[in-house]
Amino acid sequence: MIDYSASTLDEVSAHKVGNKNNGEDLIISKHRLDLSDQSVEELLHKYFLNHFKSEEYFNFTFTNEDFTMNPIYKYCHDVFEGIGDFHLNSINIAKHLYETSNHPNIKDGDLFIAFFSRLMVDYKEVNAIGIFKSESRQSFLKLDTSGKDFQMISDEGMKLDKPDKGCLIINDESDKGYKVCIIDRTNRSEEALFWKDNFLMISPRKDEYHQTTDFLDIARQFVTKALPENFEVNKSDQIDLLNRSMEYFKTRDTFDKEEFEQEVFQDESVIESFKQFDQSYRQENKIEMEDNFDINLSAVKKQNRVYKSILKLDRNFHIYIHGNKDLIVPGVEKDGRKFYKIYYEEEN
Repeated sequence: MIDYSASTLDEVSAHKVGNKNNGEDLIISKHRLDLSDQSVEELLHKYFLNHFKSEEYFNFTFTNEDFTMNPIYKYCHDVFEGIGDFHLNSINIAKHLYETSNHPNIKDGDLFIAFFSRLMVDYKEVNAIGIFKSESRQSFLKLDTSGKDFQMISDEGMKLDKPDKGCLIINDESDKGYKVCIIDRTNRSEEALFWKDNFLMISPRKDEYHQTTDFLDIARQFVTKALPENFEVNKSDQIDLLNRSMEYFKTRDTFDKEEFEQEVFQDESVIESFKQFDQSYRQENKIEMEDNFDINLSAVKKQNRVYKSILKLDRNFHIYIHGNKDLIVPGVEKDGRKFYKIYYEEEN
């Protein structure tokens, strides 16, 4: 949990970072931004921090897993420890981003590096460094009333709703690679992975949030993809298993893998198939997870969005299944048309 209501924005440096692969330039600012205008400071403060609300944390890593070799870790560590000048390290960060922005689809943008004091993160007061990239420009009109005749002036500026890319490096757990949280409005596109993997080089923090997320993802992948390949199941059966999986996590404080398997899958052959899938999935995706851990409700809430309980029938019907799967029975007419028979007591 991040609370920035009492925090202060102490320093900000800005640079222009183009796409090196496309022949665009890196333009470095000579000095930090002037924050003496309180309205500008307040707008930037809110713009930078307003969207960091998730409990999903990462740690810096490196190709050899020695996070102290990570460039961004080193630059931030020097700032936190008072070893290097803030603005000079912001230039180093901008240069590193420029060198890693080599995918042809990466947009140029304004890069901001900010230093915050007195953030409350998980009920602990800390300092933090923010790195933000704004790639979206917005046209606007301004009425100039300085002369006798008013004039409309057109210009472009950055949108203040949310940075396109951002990260917050929290000065906590430096011995593990710091706590890092990120935002990325383009994280679904392949080229956007550079922000997390190439530029920041971070990996999921080994905590209950990621363990909850990872196991729910494993269960969903098994039910929707692996299960139909080995067992005769229809869509309503799959949705029932997804609902039971989610219900387990919503109603427990702690996770027990053996208990989960018995309550959700029940059938021993299905349980054995899941165990094999789980083991293989963890190895292929390099996931380290305990078989018992505390459940993180924020992670459950986020996963609930992708746990679909909708039965789609052609383009005519969508059936939402929330409970007893015995109340929906599949069948086939003599002419080959498929149907579902649904039982209910009340119509709302």
